[in-house]
Amino acid sequence: MLSLALAGKPNAGKSTFYTAATLADVDVANYPFTTVDPNRGVATVRTECPCLELDERCGNDRCRDGTRYVPIELLDVAGLVPGAHEGRGLGNQFLDELTNADAILNVLDASGSTNAEGEPVEVGSHDPVEDVEFIEEEMNQWLTGIIDRNWESVERKSRSPEFDINDALTDLMTGFGATTADVAACLRALDYPEDPIQWTDADREALASEVRARTKPIILVANKADIADEETFQRLEDAAEIVIPATADGELALRRGVEAGVVDYKPGDAEFEITGDLSDSQQAGLERIREVMAEYGGTGVQSALNAAVYDLLDHLTAYPVQNETKWTDGQGNVLPDAFLLPEGSTPTDLAAAVHTDIAEGYLHAVNGKTKRRISDDYELDDGDVIKIVSTAS
Repeated sequence: MLSLALAGKPNAGKSTFYTAATLADVDVANYPFTTVDPNRGVATVRTECPCLELDERCGNDRCRDGTRYVPIELLDVAGLVPGAHEGRGLGNQFLDELTNADAILNVLDASGSTNAEGEPVEVGSHDPVEDVEFIEEEMNQWLTGIIDRNWESVERKSRSPEFDINDALTDLMTGFGATTADVAACLRALDYPEDPIQWTDADREALASEVRARTKPIILVANKADIADEETFQRLEDAAEIVIPATADGELALRRGVEAGVVDYKPGDAEFEITGDLSDSQQAGLERIREVMAEYGGTGVQSALNAAVYDLLDHLTAYPVQNETKWTDGQGNVLPDAFLLPEGSTPTDLAAAVHTDIAEGYLHAVNGKTKRRISDDYELDDGDVIKIVSTAS
């Protein structure tokens, strides 16, 4: 399962975002370090279900009228403060929690109602643009520190006749969650001395930055959009590659409304319908949420998750089946499973995602939409329905 982590300074709205996305009960309060131990839960990304091409919807629990929700892991890490990489605010402990995440959602307070330390201040008195590169810089410095602390062992290894700088750096960086391919790609992008003794602080910082960027890409979630001004969003968009305006409070209110049976809403929709009796204050609150959604195309929570998985990480959704005609499994369930895979994945990659036994016994695959056998190196398209033929089937 893909893993996304929420990071940012205290009081930016990470725990509210997490609660809205997972509907898990966590502490949400207006003081630093509301979250100390990380929260782990299951959120979803939203995509079109292939059942839209069938006469009837599939009936899967994660499909709502042709909108499919695919599970991912969501991690809520405690708020980080400036100097986190040096241990301020238990920063090293919190940064360590990000090691296994595939991507980071930097949740910042776009309203400027919290200062650099995450303490409440008057709305607009802090410039959110100052927080854009905060998580990136803290993670880069934290990783640089890890490299520095282990550099002496790399230098000792260099005395061996069999020493290879690339192998040594791969051994060092895979402990951070980087794959061998990740490290190789990073090293190709850098110009560095073959002798580790000749490496400078700048060389190690460049390595840390390159590995972090490749293995922990960051998307910006501009939270509290309901009380932020338009000019701030324009400056945020100039300062970051991907910026998603969001109101985590609004998303949480809508999901609670659905639970209570008074709101009809699918996560990621641009609008909602009130279906039950509400108090005047509840009605006014929802109407304010409706205005924000109309301006930004939704609450932004689902958009942020989708942007991280489908845009930042370049993943697609594929659906393995046993019957390529009816798109069912062995029990007759239509489109029972959905898997997130990197773009460029093949049927053999899908087989491995389903089960190692299926992959080991892989024979061939059939495209459920064309009903034709496909090659082993066929690159999957988003929404493909694939029958895996395996000796383990």
